[in-house]
Amino acid sequence: MKQPAILVVEDESAIADTILYALRTDGMQATHCVLGGEALDRLRSGQPDLVILDVGLPDINGFEVCRTLRTFSDVPVIFLTARHEEIDRIVGLEIGADDYVVKPFSPRELAARVRVILRRARATATPAAPAAPAAPAAPAAPAAPGLPDGFHHDADGARLAWRGRWLDLTRYEYRLLAVLVQHPGRIYARSQLMDLVWHDALDTVDRTVDTHVKTLRAKLREIDPDADPIRTHRGMGYSLEA
Repeated sequence: MKQPAILVVEDESAIADTILYALRTDGMQATHCVLGGEALDRLRSGQPDLVILDVGLPDINGFEVCRTLRTFSDVPVIFLTARHEEIDRIVGLEIGADDYVVKPFSPRELAARVRVILRRARATATPAAPAAPAAPAAPAAPAAPGLPDGFHHDADGARLAWRGRWLDLTRYEYRLLAVLVQHPGRIYARSQLMDLVWHDALDTVDRTVDTHVKTLRAKLREIDPDADPIRTHRGMGYSLEA
């Protein structure tokens, strides 16, 4: 079985050496770089299975590295930081991180979290589509009974189409939209969506539901600017238009 490839982006050599040792002892291929710019160059030329990313890098803030990374890759990211304020966790998760670890931490626990996220990523991974100037069209098969108009759900491939085009979704965007699509008209409270979508994510806060709804709406409007099938029910939650 292929060893998972992990890129560690950390400027403190003692911390980096400890992480690398823990990951390699756990059977992973771990490489290291110090600068955010170097990490982005490596990630553009070849993608590892997961990135461990320090927030306080010498050249580029780790949050900015992650924002740039998310423009071309959905590789899982674990943030490392000396900060512990809730707002930092929220920012990290909202810009696309999969987990958030505060220093000091147990290297063995970090390796265990890496394993959990890798299993989750494999379970929700979708086959890579061939490069093309335009997004591939979704099949013109009739919608399943009860599926909202305009949506096509390929559950086996873990992907969703809207108005005949496959949506480019992160794993949590897919999970969230899949829940809403399966039960159009049903109102889900944030707490219910957290349990259904983020049940395996550590330290996730309910504000991330609002953020993912916002990004989903933006992606749906890219295809149909006049449509807004996701409904907000103030004080109650969200639903998909039946």
